[in-house]
Amino acid sequence: MANIEILTAEQLLDSASLDLGHSDWLTISQERINLFAEATGDHQWIHVDPERAATGPFGACIAHGYLSLSLVNLFLPQLVEIRNISMGVNYGCDKVRFPAVVPVGSKVRGQGKIIHSVNKGAFIQATIRVTIEIQGSDRPACVVDTISCYTFDTPTTNSNN
Repeated sequence: MANIEILTAEQLLDSASLDLGHSDWLTISQERINLFAEATGDHQWIHVDPERAATGPFGACIAHGYLSLSLVNLFLPQLVEIRNISMGVNYGCDKVRFPAVVPVGSKVRGQGKIIHSVNKGAFIQATIRVTIEIQGSDRPACVVDTISCYTFDTPTTNSNN
């Protein structure tokens, strides 16, 4: 169940700066890293060779930056549920950053905030900042502004945003 439910287009349009709270913690296992390497073809030793990585700059394997980014798909539905829509699609991302590495065995979670929403006529375009936090770290693994488009079952009457 999501921390926040958005029920109408008007509610989404009026949600700028809304704090979405935090998702559950997730442990980053070597198996998850290896599966991501298989899916993407990125088998760099820093990710998939524990013996070599132990002597490398981080002392262990680290998650791919794009693995951290992909976890937005897991965390976002825990943060917010947009209801009463006929369709929601990913439009893209802005300002993707990877401030810290995620060593194998780390726990991460998503923290969210709605940055802004704009009425585009047939749909509402919402930008949500998701910060992938690392337990015990002052710096996040990833910060991304996700952009999604939502078509509500009932058209919006608020066109001033």
